[in-house]
Amino acid sequence: MIMLRPLLCSFILILFVSCKGYALPNDGVEISGELKKWHKITLTFDGVESSETHSYNPFLNYRLDVTFFHADKSYHVPGYYAADGNAAETSADSGNKWRVHFSPDETGEWHYVVSFRKGANINVSNERLAGQSAGHMDGMRGSFTVGASDKTGRDLRGKGRLQFVDKTYLQFAESGEYFLKAGADAPENLLAYADFDGNFHSDGHGDQFIKTWEPHLQDWNEGDPSWQGGKGKALIGAINYLADKGMNAFSFLPMNIAGDDKNVFPYISYDVFDRMDVSKLDQWEIVFEHADHLGMFLHFKTSESENQGLLDNGDLGVHRKLYYRELIARFSHHLALNWNIGEENGEWVANHQTPWQTTTQRLACAQYFHDNDPYQHHIVIHNGQQFYDLLGPESKYTGLSLQTNREDFGNVHSFVLKWRKLAEEAGKTWASAVDEPGDHRYSVVPDNVNPEHNNARQNALWGALMAGAWGVEWYFGYENEHSDLTCEDWRSRDKMWDQSRYALDFFAQSDVPFWEMVPMDEATPDAADYVLAKKDEAYVIYQKMGEKSGTTLNGINGNFTMSWYNPRTGSFEGDARTVRANGDLRIGAPPADSDKDWVVLLKK
Repeated sequence: MIMLRPLLCSFILILFVSCKGYALPNDGVEISGELKKWHKITLTFDGVESSETHSYNPFLNYRLDVTFFHADKSYHVPGYYAADGNAAETSADSGNKWRVHFSPDETGEWHYVVSFRKGANINVSNERLAGQSAGHMDGMRGSFTVGASDKTGRDLRGKGRLQFVDKTYLQFAESGEYFLKAGADAPENLLAYADFDGNFHSDGHGDQFIKTWEPHLQDWNEGDPSWQGGKGKALIGAINYLADKGMNAFSFLPMNIAGDDKNVFPYISYDVFDRMDVSKLDQWEIVFEHADHLGMFLHFKTSESENQGLLDNGDLGVHRKLYYRELIARFSHHLALNWNIGEENGEWVANHQTPWQTTTQRLACAQYFHDNDPYQHHIVIHNGQQFYDLLGPESKYTGLSLQTNREDFGNVHSFVLKWRKLAEEAGKTWASAVDEPGDHRYSVVPDNVNPEHNNARQNALWGALMAGAWGVEWYFGYENEHSDLTCEDWRSRDKMWDQSRYALDFFAQSDVPFWEMVPMDEATPDAADYVLAKKDEAYVIYQKMGEKSGTTLNGINGNFTMSWYNPRTGSFEGDARTVRANGDLRIGAPPADSDKDWVVLLKK
């Protein structure tokens, strides 16, 4: 939650109270959406008539902010220019609608005050009272009453906002549950979709990578969203498929100008960085909102290696601030997301295509999201350059997005442990995930190349989770069909999604407090074993493939129930039994296939 500066907050509250009786609440504003806790509530105002290409730029020279108050808390939420207010359907590029989205975290009465100001580049100004009044809804105030959510199951509106809570795992604010993710890191150009508005389909920049997602048209269901008479069904179907496989996350680049694909950007054209394509962004929102309802985490990768310095040479200048502010204004109301400052960021190759971001710039970008995202979502960065320069007290990063570089995924576990330890030594608690395991060529290959995915399962999936990572997203590499750029069919890795779901199911079914457990590999002398433990309470031991001599767990005391979980089939096998440990415990052999990998669960 972003709290207003105390003097300004007092001023606005006094203004609100003193003027409240002189106007009917909500005059001149359309309030839409279900007025329920955690749901998206949208305020749409009649404001200045403008267009995407108006000589007085509506994206830079007007600034809409709405401050929402409830009891002793307040949220300062940025708004945006919305053309005719229905641009996803009409493809409008002009109109007089201005909009803000809000996801309330309390039931009861919420009050709001509107600020609508104009002036040169005011939308990227840090001064709350910069410029001058733009009239229309400026100074408007009103209220609405929020009830409890009625959503259950996977729908995020029943779980609440996913928050960084100074632990190595993120927590849902409503349900209190801690989150483990598994899903798709590829294709990075997921939004290079033919059904979205814009001229990117035929502008001569990477047009061969445009996607139809046609293989997933079969996964669209009656009642699911679409736009303009049936557009969008295939991509909505793709999200459905991933959710049906039990996955709960996917990532994407919102801007890959100068990058590998060159088709995804929020702008009206490839070479214009200060004019947003309103209808395209509204269509993105339809996809993201559907993902919310399916319980999907949204991983916004705001830049890639090739374009990290495209905007303002990497600085927080006019174009970068506008890009970030528009992302926040249009999408920060979503309940489960992180802002990734850059994929393969910093100085790490010989010849960077655009200037590489310096330490000062890397820190400044995180600071911007910390200061301007009203909900203060998780902020991460991807390597590239290693993270040593981000460990200081001034850093607003709350975790890492980790990439490794071995075809067998053999360094995932050690890499997670390394950065967990370095963060602890620097006095930080970072929630880190492995979002690109493997090497750039192959990574997770299609099922028809390797249906068993033994290395991916052992070294990447379980290697990450057993080191205390809060999840894994699968990268597809470049050397096979359905690559990181060309994939339009997530069924190409159908068996890997199953194995990923089995890992999530284990932690859900075993009822262990994984958020309180720490890596403890030293508890067993077998170097092939991974151990995650809450000492003398619960232990998870992952045993890799290979003949087992019988693991001994050291430094354990008490009576425990011991059971065996098959990570290849997603089921507990054999009978659970009670064991007593007095300083150490010999695990014994698994119930079958002793040369395969197994998970041992010990619960007091």
